[in-house]
Amino acid sequence: MSPSTPVNRTDVAVVVPCHRVRDQILPLLARIGPEVAHIFVVDDACPEGSGAHVLAGCHDPRVVVLVHERNQGVGGAVITGYQRALAVGAKAVVKLDGDGQMDPALIPQLVAPIAQGQADYVKGNRFYNIEDVQAMPTVRLIGNAALSFLTKLSSGYWNVFDPTNGYTAISAEVLSAVPFSRLSRRYFFESDLLFRLGTLQALVVDMPMTAVYGDESSGLRPFRIFWPFLVGNMGNFGKRVFYNYFLRGFSIASLELVASVAFLLFGLVFGTLGWFASIASGRAATTGTVMLAALPVILGVQLLLSFFAFDIGAVPRAPITPLLTTRRRSRDALANVLRNERCGAERPGIVRAHELIEEALNSRRAG
Repeated sequence: MSPSTPVNRTDVAVVVPCHRVRDQILPLLARIGPEVAHIFVVDDACPEGSGAHVLAGCHDPRVVVLVHERNQGVGGAVITGYQRALAVGAKAVVKLDGDGQMDPALIPQLVAPIAQGQADYVKGNRFYNIEDVQAMPTVRLIGNAALSFLTKLSSGYWNVFDPTNGYTAISAEVLSAVPFSRLSRRYFFESDLLFRLGTLQALVVDMPMTAVYGDESSGLRPFRIFWPFLVGNMGNFGKRVFYNYFLRGFSIASLELVASVAFLLFGLVFGTLGWFASIASGRAATTGTVMLAALPVILGVQLLLSFFAFDIGAVPRAPITPLLTTRRRSRDALANVLRNERCGAERPGIVRAHELIEEALNSRRAG
């Protein structure tokens, strides 16, 4: 895929959530190129008045400022922008943070896979180039690595990295299928969105990018949010396993998971009880007792690894946007037919067809 792939200007909208970015927002907006038709700046009850600052200092007719009376978090701000982008008919929607760490010049590259029908969701990846990793603050590096593994586990997208990266583009057809009411409104938003995309079997790809770390302060503290992210991701992992391996499908991987859990539980419980009994009696456990505890654990681990091998191989490989587009068009066509078929409604085409059939039948009877 070439970075120079042309993108239809009327198809692209950009959502910029704003909170404490007054000093960075205007220079950022000035750098957004002509390939974008709509820019939605969402002031998430910013104490610095970023929205008012944009209204006073920005004269770009593409820019529309949306203001939240109460802070809803980055997820809530992005959802507001997404809804407006869908309302204006955008085909691809880009999310660009207002802190200036993301280069707007990369928007054509970000949108190109969607425009070419090669992806449903494209996200930035700051870990792709080793030089960029070396320039990343150590705290961010370690925190993002841990969060990336948790998100891989919960979403099923084992091939993507840097889940908290906010530089993303999404197909409008796929975005329309995402349940906004169930998405997290805070920093868990990007990870939660990946989980929802996984339930849709959308194709997600990474785009290498370089982040710019200036004097701006980031509200994301990896170690402080690790436990909330851990709880959220483990909850989503449980949902994903239930949805994909027991509710919507059942395969050999489902049996492997059930068997691995059973073997592990039996081995661990039996071994623990035997260990306590050995301590209480002062006698060493017999070889048979040890093997009876160890073998189920070994089998359970092997089956669990086999399950994850299957899960990694089940990462979506084809975009669903064409399927959703066809489904929507079929639904619209059916709705149009039903509107024309209502009793008492004017339907000259159908009436004329009926008249022609009657004339043909009468001619046949007369002959």
